[in-house]
Amino acid sequence: MSSSKGFFPSLIAGKCPKCRTGKVFTHPFYNFTKFSSVHSHCPACGTKFETEPGFFWGAMYFSYALNVGIAIITILTLFILFNDPEYWVYVTVIVPLILILNIPMVRFSRLLLMYMAAPYRKYNPNLKLNTK
Repeated sequence: MSSSKGFFPSLIAGKCPKCRTGKVFTHPFYNFTKFSSVHSHCPACGTKFETEPGFFWGAMYFSYALNVGIAIITILTLFILFNDPEYWVYVTVIVPLILILNIPMVRFSRLLLMYMAAPYRKYNPNLKLNTK
């Protein structure tokens, strides 16, 4: 199914990896109790998001890699800009940064996993959802 939206804009917006129009998450990221809740199917095209039980456990690897990347970039930035500050400066900057970015990273990791698995998923264009 073709879409007018590009890959990266739809990934950042949290849209379905197949049709790129339906929302993946049920609640906004600032809802701290349900920030990771995902629709079972795409509201627009009917693609099933969690194809098997425990599918989103694989997103932990993406989240870990993104957090390591953020930590490395922060370390290099502090090292270059502040001429190798003390150890406590690194910890004081990196730990809160990782904690603040945790919720967006969880959501983005799930989206990355879904977008990587999207070409291998079964798609049923005739699926009719019971939307009320």
